[in-house]
Amino acid sequence: MASRWSRGRRRDHTPRPSLRNTFSALSIRPYRQWFISQVLSASGTMTQSVALSWLVLRLTGSGVDLGLVTTCTFAPMLLGGPWAGALVDRANRRRLLIVTQCLYIVLSLTLALVTATGVTRLWMVLVVALASGCVGAPDAAARQVYAIDLVGLEFLTSAVSLNEVVLNASRVVGPALGGVLLATAGVTACCLANAASFIPPLIVLYQHRRLALPERPVSPHRDHLMMGLRYAWQNRTIRLVLLLAAASGMLFNMGVPLPLLATRTFHLGPAGYGLMMSVFGAGGIVGGVCAAAGHRAPTRAMVVVLAAVTAGTVLATALARNVTEVYLGLVVTGWASIWFIARANALVQFESPPQLRGRVMAVWSMALPGLMPVTSPLVGYVAGALGAREGFGLSGAALAVLALAGVWGSRPRRDASA
Repeated sequence: MASRWSRGRRRDHTPRPSLRNTFSALSIRPYRQWFISQVLSASGTMTQSVALSWLVLRLTGSGVDLGLVTTCTFAPMLLGGPWAGALVDRANRRRLLIVTQCLYIVLSLTLALVTATGVTRLWMVLVVALASGCVGAPDAAARQVYAIDLVGLEFLTSAVSLNEVVLNASRVVGPALGGVLLATAGVTACCLANAASFIPPLIVLYQHRRLALPERPVSPHRDHLMMGLRYAWQNRTIRLVLLLAAASGMLFNMGVPLPLLATRTFHLGPAGYGLMMSVFGAGGIVGGVCAAAGHRAPTRAMVVVLAAVTAGTVLATALARNVTEVYLGLVVTGWASIWFIARANALVQFESPPQLRGRVMAVWSMALPGLMPVTSPLVGYVAGALGAREGFGLSGAALAVLALAGVWGSRPRRDASA
């Protein structure tokens, strides 16, 4: 049954975007400032992530323990998604982001202190990861909606796609920097680099203190934490996209499948692992540009096709026979997967009414990366029980099944009442 929010939604929505160029959102100065700061911040986060994955692997040698770090990081997003979304819809998003950036700095400095003293234990890493996840629950949704505050729905597709460019530029810069720092200065330097990377967003947010942003529509049920979850599940398109996003989390959490693939299958060191992350990110940058270059609003059919293509590239990479083939496969997988996820993200935002957008995007964060606490240990278990190739290919198999289900579910039904 159609949700009451869906009636007239397309009339209230800004018309489908007609982008004149791929980087149209960057023509807006405040967004351009925010974009640059996010490239730096995300690169710092990836630098620390690479270092911690390598540290945990050295401490325990367990793929399951790598999955536990992910579980602690993203469990708060899964469990606290409704609360985080309601907070983002109610709070001043600029001030909220200032608070989260400051907390991230404190946590990175804490981790740097722990690793510098040489007393690091797995439980210490897990505690910091859990605290970071609690900060990340509102931060993830706030970042996405704040970008819309800056550019409006006219440039939404460009902004969402450029956000994927940010993430994948960080997958190039972060692992490269992380590999150098790991080899020369150690894990502590990576954590300090991450702490410093949150300073540029703080500067930009301070500069935006007098920025006039459009007023947000007020929901008559703004205090209902579950409203976004209920709306997302009732909307068939959003429901399918969220399931696809959850399955893709097994791929995008590179901290679990890639270290195992690098060390156990291709016998690479930290430099080779960092290069794997970088080539995936390089392909992802191209995928983000392809997504931003589209002149049509995303559709369900488009997202399903891109999910199927991504599934094929993941499975092909898992079957790579040598290092050269795996690097090439990761480039293509990065291109396809980021094109897919950028269009999927934009589709969810276009399908969401303005008064619920914060809560619906919090549900998106519950699916990706929020479900990683469930999927990452599964990947680690499969990699340990069957092999690193099988662990990496698991996301491809899941995406293939869901894409087929999406095609089947979109067929016309003879009995409409059913």
